Amino acid sequence: MRHPVRLGIALAVVLATAGCSATADGSSPDHEPAAGAGGKTTALASCGRQLAFERTPRRAVALDQSSTEILLELGLQDRMAGTANLKTKIPPKYQDAYAKVPVIAPKIATSEQVRSATPDFVVAGSGDLYTKDRAGTREELAELGVPTFVSAVDCPQQNEPGRTAFDLLFADYQSLGRAFGADEPAARLAAEQRAAVAKAGETAAKVQDQPTVVYLYSVFNGMPYVAGKTGLPSEMSRIVGARNAFDDVNEDWPEVSWEEVAKRDPDFIVIGDLSERGRPGDSAAEKREAMNRHPVISKLDAVRGNRILEVPGIELDPSVRSVHALELLAAGMRDLGHAR
Repeated sequence: MRHPVRLGIALAVVLATAGCSATADGSSPDHEPAAGAGGKTTALASCGRQLAFERTPRRAVALDQSSTEILLELGLQDRMAGTANLKTKIPPKYQDAYAKVPVIAPKIATSEQVRSATPDFVVAGSGDLYTKDRAGTREELAELGVPTFVSAVDCPQQNEPGRTAFDLLFADYQSLGRAFGADEPAARLAAEQRAAVAKAGETAAKVQDQPTVVYLYSVFNGMPYVAGKTGLPSEMSRIVGARNAFDDVNEDWPEVSWEEVAKRDPDFIVIGDLSERGRPGDSAAEKREAMNRHPVISKLDAVRGNRILEVPGIELDPSVRSVHALELLAAGMRDLGHAR
């Protein structure tokens, strides 16, 4: 076991010299393929930062499950030195690949846990994972020579106007593909999911009266958290011809009151099932129970008529799984009679 005092001193040195260490197969990194064609530096922008790669990352750390699953989908498990913040079970299709990646933290990773993995690239779905009391700030990691990536979906204001949340998600795939020299699988993934979005969008043409929907993500201390304007569900609603009842609230997942939900009186409700996360109020059954026992919510037509759809909660946040939630939403619209 390393002496704890020496470990803290050594981490910065290890990070600063990570690019000079031997590769997993024992070869010198001088012989690693460059990230850019012909040995040129590959540059890309990520949420206000310019990133540069002289070589493809070999020790990437993903700070959340969404980022982890994107990298696994691109076949990059052998380039990963760590993963963290697992919210739900890894899908069967990724389990073998996931088993090869060290788990540096079961929940949100700290700066010490990230640095101990000696990363040469850190990837996150949201910027709030880069704080002093979490993984460390992007500035701190940059000082150690470690580039940091944040999903474009988390900073739409720093992207071209008019690009949808799905556009930005697919741009993430292609940006990560460029960084890792995995352009072909990234382009293929983006194309497949664009086709899935277009297919779901066919539902909108079959909708007569635009229905309203409330997305119930979680219930914490008795209070509901719903999808606001800036969350992915607002874009999902638009695609299938519905309207998020809380699209006037400029937040991803605002806390609201049950009385405010009742005031919006949605035509149907989408419940995000987070059973595997394990917090009180996370499961779909608990959310149904909370609505059924509430003296006002229980009287809504959507609740009394069981006009409720259930989708995996993790799929309501931007990830490689989000198109599946969109497909469930489109199918649910048809089943509930909102689309011909």
